[in-house]
Amino acid sequence: MPLNISDNLPAVKILEEENIFVMKHTRAVSQDIRPLKILLLNLMPTKITTETQLLRLLSNTPLQVEVTLIYTTMHISKNTPKEHLDTFYKTFDDISSRHYDGLIITGAPIEHLQYEDVDYWDEMVQIMDWADKNVTSTMFICWAAQAGLYHHYKVPKYMMDEKMFGVFNHKVYNPKNVIVRGFDDEFLAPHSRYTEIRKKDLEKIEKLEILAESKEAGIFLVASRDLKKIFITGHFEYDSHTLKEEYERDIAKGLDINKPKNYFRNEDPSILHSVRWRSHASLLFSNWLNYCVYQITPYKLDNGDAE
Repeated sequence: MPLNISDNLPAVKILEEENIFVMKHTRAVSQDIRPLKILLLNLMPTKITTETQLLRLLSNTPLQVEVTLIYTTMHISKNTPKEHLDTFYKTFDDISSRHYDGLIITGAPIEHLQYEDVDYWDEMVQIMDWADKNVTSTMFICWAAQAGLYHHYKVPKYMMDEKMFGVFNHKVYNPKNVIVRGFDDEFLAPHSRYTEIRKKDLEKIEKLEILAESKEAGIFLVASRDLKKIFITGHFEYDSHTLKEEYERDIAKGLDINKPKNYFRNEDPSILHSVRWRSHASLLFSNWLNYCVYQITPYKLDNGDAE
């Protein structure tokens, strides 16, 4: 079923070429049905790429999904044209008086910073606290997952000796949890980060459940028991070539970086493995939209909309 997004967003053309059902806003408003209202806080420097990746995953649902993009005002993006932000994005102040069915907060390449040293940390905290009262369920990805666990549960992060970089195998711990419903017992997913959270810290928190872990990459999926907060430490949204582009970027910067593990065929950087995480990524986002949002969210969001 369709994504309801702005007619001229660059992602529209890409997704339509992939035969993904995109319902442009001008068509969606004529349907007598309330779409799920999902907020996407995009912290990644390459915002156009990230919004396309996440919109692709949000498309695998029988529900109409209306996505609103927002960015932080305390940080000036150097990699996304200001015209794109002005046209397609809103600020927190623009939406803070409204209620939403779901919120997704992306990662950001700032693990080397202490949370309080991030220039938009205060704004991030304000949004996370606001979401507790105004959003049915929030999904935190990569750095945002670590930041959310730190802010809400005081879970620390730890620097690693080298970057956790590649595609790793994970084991599902509780297949009865709705977030991983339909998952295989084991699945693959990409990671790209310099910091980690540790199982021993999470196990002390009764309100949290660890749902998936990798022997090599560590914790992958954690959820609050009320399903209002979902934490993903990896990057299910990544395209087939994303890790390759990150590797080439790091090499160009002169960084001492290992090749992403389990990613290049025969360890040859010119030959990629086939994508091996797409189906589970799609399933996780579909489960989140259905079980954590749609099945729980009120029919009317009290936004003053005629619903």
